[in-house]
Amino acid sequence: MNGYRWFGRSWLAAGYLFLYIPIVVLIVFSFNSSQQDMIWSGFSWRWYGALLQDSEILDGFSLSLRIAFMAACSSVILGTLAAYVLDRYRNFFGRALFNGMINAPLVMPEVIIGLSLLLMLVLVQKALGMPQRGIMTIWIGHTMLGMAYATVVVQSRLREMSKSLEEAAMDLGCRPHQVFFLVTLPNITQALGSAWLLTFTLSLDDVVLSQFLTGPGYSTMPIVIFSRARLGLDPRVNVVAALTILVVSLAVIVSSLYIARAERLRQRQIAAAFQSDNV
Repeated sequence: MNGYRWFGRSWLAAGYLFLYIPIVVLIVFSFNSSQQDMIWSGFSWRWYGALLQDSEILDGFSLSLRIAFMAACSSVILGTLAAYVLDRYRNFFGRALFNGMINAPLVMPEVIIGLSLLLMLVLVQKALGMPQRGIMTIWIGHTMLGMAYATVVVQSRLREMSKSLEEAAMDLGCRPHQVFFLVTLPNITQALGSAWLLTFTLSLDDVVLSQFLTGPGYSTMPIVIFSRARLGLDPRVNVVAALTILVVSLAVIVSSLYIARAERLRQRQIAAAFQSDNV
């Protein structure tokens, strides 16, 4: 038994090392004073200072943050509505087709999604004169992809949630929209936060859809990094990656602490409600 336990832990450690050593190496070499990435020549803040003078990367990072924020918000809203319909209304005309269309972006290559969206937007632009390729078209593409992931996350939480809470609220006189906002949403806030973080990250590092849907003057951070990587690795790219890892890590830690605190508070409220009923 001890041998199997040691073997399992070894494989687990090897998996973690395989995943995280490249990230650690990238962060370490962001402090390398040499312009050649794989030659360590000493610790330096040189490239962090150089990043402040690189308007292309800074503009791309700012654009990526704005698009990721908008895409995450819209994806969570649309994904929540889609998940609620699929979970609470089991029998309606076209449900199978609707479910299939929601899940299609999860299994379809992004190249196909990007090309189909590009062709559709070109036809719409010829017919209506809008939208111009840029931040709006990238946001549409990222929302379509993120909505599929948000739907899966929220739907799994709705399946675990007891419907007796909603039924009790309706028995007490709440209308359907009041039940949704006062009962359902407070009970799935953790799933909403997880879906928002997931879709934000997906949008922030997306290259394929952004490359198809971008226009002149709208280069997101992944597009800038990808274009520079083809000409040779730039140390400033390491700095951007290190700062992105820092921001995402802090966001995950803060959200995890908030979700854990909210869950403890909810459990205490449930326990207090049971105690009051027993009294």
